Amino acid sequence: MPRSIWKGAISFGLVTIPVKLFSATEEKDISFRQVHPEDGGRIKYKRVCEKCGKEIPFGEIAKGYEMTDGRMVILEKEDFDQLPLATTKAVEVVQFVAQDDVDPMYFAKSYFLQADGPGVKPYALLRDALIKTGKSAVVKVALRSREALALIRPKDGVLLMHTMLWPDEIRDGSFAAPPDTATVSDAEVMMAESFIEALSGDFQPEEFTDSYREALEELVESKASGVELAEEPEAPQEAEVVDLVAALRASVEAAKKRREEAQQAKAI
Repeated sequence: MPRSIWKGAISFGLVTIPVKLFSATEEKDISFRQVHPEDGGRIKYKRVCEKCGKEIPFGEIAKGYEMTDGRMVILEKEDFDQLPLATTKAVEVVQFVAQDDVDPMYFAKSYFLQADGPGVKPYALLRDALIKTGKSAVVKVALRSREALALIRPKDGVLLMHTMLWPDEIRDGSFAAPPDTATVSDAEVMMAESFIEALSGDFQPEEFTDSYREALEELVESKASGVELAEEPEAPQEAEVVDLVAALRASVEAAKKRREEAQQAKAI
């Protein structure tokens, strides 16, 4: 069982729900060391003050905020402890909303909430009430000395909490919209709809794998064993297609063929 990263309580009206917080995700990636290629020695870095040139131990390093005029304001741990953060050990419900009302762009990280001690019954009460009403709870919570908005929702008998970005942390993406002169014909839209239909289905995340990570693991293993990998055949170069309808028609046929091959593979 993983270790909880936070303990506190959800304030559900006058009901208090003691909970533990667990990370719901972990990134699967290959980590590399920075090394000297001649002897494989690891590269180490020193924390050096740019003014006096001295190496500073980690425990003596403070946090500084640089003002626009160049002044540096030094903040100590006591300064942060004195901040009036009411949500330090509490998850305050501020609103109930339909889950679809929250744009996924706001989501940052996901966590499991587990009832702690006497919190089992009120935990189940909140979970079941959210299920029956089809709502999610918008809350405020402080994690790692930072207050965040979050969304609590039920899934598979558990309450999940998704921390969210603040509105001023979402960038305006209007610059990425194509110009008004970019128009498409009805025929092009119909072919695009056909392609979407050909690739439509229920989302099954277990059917997808990280092919890059798998290839990288094979490369590392081959390097360690001294056995060279077989060369992959080069992908054929696709010719540029100006006719969108023709390109989409070919895409639909290719998608249907891939789906048929996948179904045949499952049947074996």
